[in-house]
Amino acid sequence: MPLIPEIVAATEALTAIRRDFHAHPETAFEEVRTAARVAQLLEQWGIEVHRGLARTGLVGILRGTVGAGTRAIGLRADMDALPMTEHNRFAHASTAPGKMHACGHDGHTTMLLGAAQYLAHHRDFDGTVYFIFQPAEENGNAGARAMIADGLFERFPCDEIYGLHNMPGLPAGQLGFRAGPIMASGNRFDITLRGTGGHAAIPDRAIDPVVVAGSLIGALQTLVSRNTSPLDSAVLSVTQVHAGETYNVIPDEAILGGTVRTFRTDTLDRIESGLRRMVETLPQAYGAQGRLDFKRGYPPVVNHPAQTAFAADTAIETFGASQVDRDTPALGAAEDFAFYLQHVPGSYLFLGNGDGTHRASQAAEGPCQLHNGSYDFNDALLPIGATYWVRLAEAFFRHHPAHR
Repeated sequence: MPLIPEIVAATEALTAIRRDFHAHPETAFEEVRTAARVAQLLEQWGIEVHRGLARTGLVGILRGTVGAGTRAIGLRADMDALPMTEHNRFAHASTAPGKMHACGHDGHTTMLLGAAQYLAHHRDFDGTVYFIFQPAEENGNAGARAMIADGLFERFPCDEIYGLHNMPGLPAGQLGFRAGPIMASGNRFDITLRGTGGHAAIPDRAIDPVVVAGSLIGALQTLVSRNTSPLDSAVLSVTQVHAGETYNVIPDEAILGGTVRTFRTDTLDRIESGLRRMVETLPQAYGAQGRLDFKRGYPPVVNHPAQTAFAADTAIETFGASQVDRDTPALGAAEDFAFYLQHVPGSYLFLGNGDGTHRASQAAEGPCQLHNGSYDFNDALLPIGATYWVRLAEAFFRHHPAHR
């Protein structure tokens, strides 16, 4: 694999940076230490740093030394960890109880730093690279939306923007691209079913919300199986059921919670409308009442075709066709990179993290999957991801006109 020699030579240092991030995870909008370390390194390499976007986010600005071009590319990495407990016991395991880099954002941040370091010493391009280090991607916190609201694209006007996510299960170093929807929207709902409580031995004198809940859970599945085209993709999952406190009492209410995932906004519109209709009308057949609270989260990540083709072509030029999948399967998880793509053309890609055999000794026995307490980022990807970002930036300036 034709990696950039200077980046390969820096792999040990990048690994130390990544493992330091892993050992000191910080959750949404609390990435103070992480952001400070990122800023320190960028400034050490002579890159201009702007802090304080979305509280803990920052942007590094690197201007080329060839010409006075106004073209600009944005490269984004997320910095936050998850509020969960790590099971690994290796030397770089989390030192923060209840917090863990279980999604590889420590690796994403480090790969972008590796690219920044190289480009800072090789500024022979015509235009500007914006290194975007974003907080709060996880758990619907929408750090991307917050950075946009803080003037990201007004202050740092990108012509195109790119991001990536490591993907366990894909061969280590394989790059996956897909034009159009590549990740789903993520949305939450809460349903309150109100009945009339009573003695469990006298159900005829009560209106049992648990029975209503059972009927509603089954009925909701038809919103996908019978109201959504089989050529479309959608998931509706009821993931929480709360009702009652003891064995011999029919409760007054039952509360359901869950998620809806779609790759199209019009599909989401139909499912939300159907969900509301069922929640408001089905309980009435039992003499109960239903109320829906539907919260739209991240929209689908919809890659722009031209930018996706460009990004995939660059990967093939860099690593060879055998390392690139131009039609990688879409993923049902959600990502707030979607907000960037609603403002600026670009693309989001996957980078294979391997099968987990890379993990250090004293790793937990569980699977090396995202959001799992046994996960760890594959450090062999650091020079691969950094090399790709460099080659993508170089190709952007080489293939695009110098002036807008």
